[in-house]
Amino acid sequence: MIDKLYAYRFELVFINLVALLFGSLVIPPSWYESVVSPVLVLLFILMGMVFISKRKRLFHLFAATFVLTTIVSVLSFLQIGDVKITELVRASIVLPYFVIVTYELIRQIWVAEVIDKNAILGVMSGYMCLGFIGTLLFMTIETVVPGSFYGNIPEGTAMNSDDLLYLSYITLMSIGYGDFGPVTLIAKKASMLIGMLGQFYMVIIIAVVVSKYVNTQDQSNAPK
Repeated sequence: MIDKLYAYRFELVFINLVALLFGSLVIPPSWYESVVSPVLVLLFILMGMVFISKRKRLFHLFAATFVLTTIVSVLSFLQIGDVKITELVRASIVLPYFVIVTYELIRQIWVAEVIDKNAILGVMSGYMCLGFIGTLLFMTIETVVPGSFYGNIPEGTAMNSDDLLYLSYITLMSIGYGDFGPVTLIAKKASMLIGMLGQFYMVIIIAVVVSKYVNTQDQSNAPK
């Protein structure tokens, strides 16, 4: 089963990331954040297990991550324990997972000899993963040090995950509308890191992919 899904790993990861990013547009935000988003994160871990199934040690690590994340998500849904601590634990578990998946995505694209549809989906998925890494990092910082970020939200209202998701992506894309931003030193350093990762990705990874694509086209058009 896993071997069959492996052939579609790029498509599966891409679809799951799009659902995580834009699912709240078609599902009520409160229900999406409490129920749908945790389920999509679990599905993403399963998709990641397919993605790294050829690397047995990582596969076992991801299986453990899936079990731990499931337990924490159930506790959060049932509102058992402190909500902030539960969210911090979940973000701390999932963050390294996203880092590993992003690395594996980039690695597989880097060693690919032919740039095809799967490689393009992999490039897009890798960039989206960077945004989720930023989101989880910002969520961890905001949970540990409340008020680390300012935002265009009602006074006295805590930033939710969608706010931090938005902040992560506008930082990654170097947009910076000014409606959200970092306040504390650790938040500023984290924002700098995400912004730099976005620029490195565009300059290095995209350049490599384009170069490989051009070489592929030159070879296919070369006279035989």
